[in-house]
Amino acid sequence: MMMRIGGHEVPAGTDAWIPVINPATGGELDRVPAGGAEEVKAAVEAAGAAQGAWAARTARDRGKVLFHAAGEVRRVHEDLARQLTAEVGKPLREAVDEIRGFANVLEYYASVAGAPSGEAVPLGPAGDALVVREPIGICGAILPWNMPAIIMGWKAGAALVTGNALVVKPASSAPLTCLRLATIMEQSGLPPGVLNLVTGTGAAAGTALVTHPGIGKISFTGDIATGYRIRAAAAPHLKEVVLELGGSDPMIVWKDAPLEKAVEGAIRGRFYNAGQICTAVKRLYVHEAIADRFLERLEERVHAIRVGNGMDPATTMGPLQNRSQLERIASFVDGVRAEQQGTIRCGGERLTGGDLAKGFFYAPTLVTDVNPDADILCEEVFGPVLPVMAVPDLDTAIAEANRTRYGLGASVWTSDLHVVKQVFARVRAGIVWVNRHMTVPPEVPFGGLRESGLGRENGIQALSRWTRSRTLVMGW
Repeated sequence: MMMRIGGHEVPAGTDAWIPVINPATGGELDRVPAGGAEEVKAAVEAAGAAQGAWAARTARDRGKVLFHAAGEVRRVHEDLARQLTAEVGKPLREAVDEIRGFANVLEYYASVAGAPSGEAVPLGPAGDALVVREPIGICGAILPWNMPAIIMGWKAGAALVTGNALVVKPASSAPLTCLRLATIMEQSGLPPGVLNLVTGTGAAAGTALVTHPGIGKISFTGDIATGYRIRAAAAPHLKEVVLELGGSDPMIVWKDAPLEKAVEGAIRGRFYNAGQICTAVKRLYVHEAIADRFLERLEERVHAIRVGNGMDPATTMGPLQNRSQLERIASFVDGVRAEQQGTIRCGGERLTGGDLAKGFFYAPTLVTDVNPDADILCEEVFGPVLPVMAVPDLDTAIAEANRTRYGLGASVWTSDLHVVKQVFARVRAGIVWVNRHMTVPPEVPFGGLRESGLGRENGIQALSRWTRSRTLVMGW
């Protein structure tokens, strides 16, 4: 499959290609060009040629294009979902959720297209001032492999409706669905060059995108180490940078929690997409008064998870997305065993039997009695491994929840409003859920504290982050 620049499918300027692997089978799905500096340069030039006319259109007109594209995505969502499952591995029903979510995001931004507005500032005898908001111009977005479609929607929806042109680098291991979505958007009326996708590695295409002087803003979703490098590389050009760098979200289950609802919340919050979600439940703290009952029921539900190829309707959890991810998850659990940092309650092994042998499958895993300093608690475990700890009181739960460098999300399960207020006030997280976890509708600003990132995406507030203000001061 080719990258898209200026409304055309084009190969890379070299003979290098990147294989896209099906994580359920280990087989090659397709190949994409290994783009680099030359392809990024061409994409920026195409974006520059198209952006002015796109920005000159009314916000309502731009919104109409997004709305039409959303309808076309919904029309073929099942086919797109199969493509997404093939390259990411998630069960087909989860892929359908994500594709519909992409359409939902476009519809949301279409509905608020005219929201960014100027401001008149009376200055008295000195005159008046007019503050207007304008597009940044040409922007860049770098996508992750775990939720490529929905996160492309978050970035492209807000960027395009505010009049910017966008150059996107999809993840090299999961670019195919994003390329098809870009094609649909152009076929729905998005002018050629307004949205360009350059495939390639982070080292080549990603670096070229971040350092190109024609790019005014970079929005990145990925790991902390890459986020630090992007911020440093963008600094000499004074680019605005938005970084969403993952998390180690705690889930606190209080003694009055609706037990079955909380158990189901933990299952979905940890094992959806094989645990490969930045806002997934990464650490579970249960009040000791209900810990034994909760853990017994939780283990029953973990054993009921059906691991397999996401194309199989019976599958409830697919493989990890790539081999290095599989090896990283295995190393976390092996470390728990080797250093006696906890008890593997269930799972804790790669699955290699029958049809699973060639894929990147890992068993849903519960770990108890975890050492507070264990890597499995201190680092982001991006896979189907859930450490569960009993806590005696709320102060302990909050202190443990904050024992991490991350601050993306957290949830508390209770009917006690005092507990909710304490968790929201004291747990360092950009978003806190009550009696749910991981829901991120496009209407809600999303982003983290501490090393979970900089800036916010989603919500009407995101529109201002894709524009710049200019001021006209008039004397009479």
